[in-house]
Amino acid sequence: MRASIRMAPRRNGGFLPRRPLALALVMAGALALPACAPVTEYRGYKVEMEDLDRLQVGADRLEVEALLGSPSTVAIVDNEAWFYISSTVEKYLFYKPEEIDRTVVAIYFDDQEAVEEVAYYTLEDGRIINLVDRKTPTRGKELSVLGEIFGNLGRFNRPAGSSAVPTPGRRR
Repeated sequence: MRASIRMAPRRNGGFLPRRPLALALVMAGALALPACAPVTEYRGYKVEMEDLDRLQVGADRLEVEALLGSPSTVAIVDNEAWFYISSTVEKYLFYKPEEIDRTVVAIYFDDQEAVEEVAYYTLEDGRIINLVDRKTPTRGKELSVLGEIFGNLGRFNRPAGSSAVPTPGRRR
C-alpha cells in the first residue's frame, strides 16, 4: 500500500498537507539539512599576496611590521625569523576537526636586521613530526574492573577512634 500526502486547497491559493505527521517530517528534514554542513574556522593572520609582493629584500623590521603587522611567532634563537601562520579548519558534527589549508610566511633576517629571504609554505610542504613516540611504563598490577571490585572485598575502614587490634583483657 502506498502512502501519499493529500493536499487541501487553502483560501490564499496555497496547499497544506492534511496529515500533521507528514508536515512534521518535512519540517524536521528541512531543519536537519543544515546540520550536515561543515563548520569552517579561520585561524591566524592571512597574509595578502599583494603585501608580499611589496615586501623587498633589504627592508628592515619596522617596515615589515608596518606592512604585515606583528608576526604570529618569532624564532627562538637570535630572533632571526618571523612567521605569519594561518590555517583553515573544518569540523563535521562530532568528528575530529580537519585542517584543510595552512599557509606560513617566513621572513628571515640577516645580522643587520634586514630582510634576507621571504619563504611561503603551504600544507603540502609540511611534514608530521611525532615529538614523543614512546610511553613510560608504570609499575604495579594491571587490574580489570572485576579484579578491583573483588580485590577490595574484606577491606573495610574501621570507625574513627577504634583501635585496629583489640586490647587483651578488655571485654566488649
